[in-house]
Amino acid sequence: MCGIVGYIGTKNAYPILMEGLKRLEYRGYDSAGIAMIDEQGKLNIYKTKGKVADLESFCAEKDTTGHVGIAHTRWATHGEPSSINAHPHYSSSGRLALIHNGIIENFITIKEKLVARGIQFKSVTDSEVLVQLIEYIMLNNKLELLEAVQVALHQVIGAYAIAILDREHPQTIICARQSSPLVIGLGDDDAFYLASDASPIAEYTDKVVYLNDGDIAVLQLGKELNVVNMENETQHPKVRQIDVTLGQLEKGGFPYFMLKEIFEQPNCIRDCMRGRIHTEENSITLSAVIDYREKLVNASRIIIVACGTSWHAGLIGKQIIEDLCRVPVEVEYASEFRYRNPIIYPNDIVIAISQSGETADTLAAIELARNSGAFVFGICNVIGASIPRRTQTGIYIHVGPEIGVASTKAFTGQVTVLSMLALCLAKERHTISANKYQKILNELMRIPEKMEQALETNEQIEHLAPIFTYAKNCLYLGRGYNYPVALEGALKLKEISYIHAEGYPAAEMKHGPIALIDSEMPVFVIATHDSLYEKVISNIQEVRARGGRVTALVTEGDERIKQFANHVIELPDTLDCFQPLLASIPLQLLAYHIAVCKGKDVDRPRNLAKSVTVE
Repeated sequence: MCGIVGYIGTKNAYPILMEGLKRLEYRGYDSAGIAMIDEQGKLNIYKTKGKVADLESFCAEKDTTGHVGIAHTRWATHGEPSSINAHPHYSSSGRLALIHNGIIENFITIKEKLVARGIQFKSVTDSEVLVQLIEYIMLNNKLELLEAVQVALHQVIGAYAIAILDREHPQTIICARQSSPLVIGLGDDDAFYLASDASPIAEYTDKVVYLNDGDIAVLQLGKELNVVNMENETQHPKVRQIDVTLGQLEKGGFPYFMLKEIFEQPNCIRDCMRGRIHTEENSITLSAVIDYREKLVNASRIIIVACGTSWHAGLIGKQIIEDLCRVPVEVEYASEFRYRNPIIYPNDIVIAISQSGETADTLAAIELARNSGAFVFGICNVIGASIPRRTQTGIYIHVGPEIGVASTKAFTGQVTVLSMLALCLAKERHTISANKYQKILNELMRIPEKMEQALETNEQIEHLAPIFTYAKNCLYLGRGYNYPVALEGALKLKEISYIHAEGYPAAEMKHGPIALIDSEMPVFVIATHDSLYEKVISNIQEVRARGGRVTALVTEGDERIKQFANHVIELPDTLDCFQPLLASIPLQLLAYHIAVCKGKDVDRPRNLAKSVTVE
């Protein structure tokens, strides 16, 4: 969950590395550091606790010359955030510098052996063990650095993406990956760029290589990319083209990426549907369904595995797939699924959902499913990520880079893809009438326009937000398709405002949470006009009877709920199955504006990082 960036070429490395760290800061912001080799062969390492801006200030008076370097922004796993625990870590002799994303599970065993042999450690991280081990092997066995890295990684258990500098070989960076993402950019001037994802690279090149597990790459100025495995066998990774614009990586006049990404949703959903929904033919075409029709259509069960916001999207997907396709669907937390010895049959379809495509628990769940003979289908946003490369087929959501740590447009993109998949499979399974298919498809095509209407609630929500800054706890209620929206709304508030919030099925409120309701507990109810509307009105009355203060999301023109709610936010009317795509928007805005009122850093919430690439 840390950010890695590297450069070797003819340009000054420092500004490239520093700008790259800023683009990767959503992956971790406890501490940051940079290592460069100057023209005289001196290895300079600067690191500090805090954000990338703190590192930039720290480096202001330092020697930042050189054409090769690596840099890192950290999300702490082993060892508290501090300058000592910050990366890069350097070896005992000061010859090597290393940055690392991941977790070394057997680092204590390795560290004890090295300490017994006289190696002194400066930090308490698992990462420093790697650089000390590599140097020890290299010097004691008189090996070249690449050979020492190969030997060392054979001894390591865990996940890693690493990059190493050697002051004795100032024209080289060696990097490797195992269960943690690493991408290499190929520059037109024979330069190499290195990063955890494509965002720092897009400004300089659109040609990238995604390293596979077990790959070790040698980046040398003026030479071709050399990729080998731990047995030193040459690998031939495919050069891919990325489609990320600089504008997608900038705030575009918005104060935070999160607000920008909330407002991008109508166009993102249009992009998600483009080329898949054919208005003239009134049909949906998904290449995954075309290529694997028999497998998908004949599935007797679907299991959705995901984490966090993606899990909430999966809950919505369960309802629409079961409703339209008449096939049972289970939704599992990937972190629980991978450890509970689940029953998986060869004719099961396992759908893995992840924005980044690098979520460690979801990747582990995929391997478990594949080993059990299930067919694995990926839903992901990042082209070339690990999940689409480890699944048999899948769908990209195509909503563009999501920088804000609290997911917004990826959530609505995932729900849109699941809706298209459900419609497509229902048609192939003959479980939907032509009229119903047409009605749902027509409404799906209108969703982006209705999202734009939902975004018009922003000013109203901005005025409401200060009312809720006092709250210590909040309750979110929804039923049917809107129950997962309640879960997602509560999660957004927790993530960025640090207010405890709980999402609950409205009907279950009487089985416990009603005891918490008083005038100090804000209650947010998704009460749009659907098949459970009358039931939700009863739930609202139960809250009000106990002194609760209700903010209700309602369908435009609803006068009835205004009698019971303290505040009402109106949304365009839509089908039940698409209400989450509209109802989630004001809840995203509500969390955003409450957090801003409380003075929180919306894009960098404490203790969180964007991609959970470690267990």
